[in-house]
Amino acid sequence: GPYFVAFNNLQEAAARNVAVKTQARACTILPNFVGLRFLVHNGKDYLPVLVTPEMVGHKLGEFSHTRK
Repeated sequence: GPYFVAFNNLQEAAARNVAVKTQARACTILPNFVGLRFLVHNGKDYLPVLVTPEMVGHKLGEFSHTRK
């Protein structure tokens, strides 16, 4: 099945409109992530990713590029 991480602060991030910082690039984007902001590690920095409905089913790492 799909790999995903149980982010324990999703409710807080949605309520306070803060980004969720993660290194889990292989995590599958679930429908309840839509509208949330993530800071996804690319090996050097944390890049901002705003989840849209079209991203559901993809991986977080696909939207945080590791090369210039």
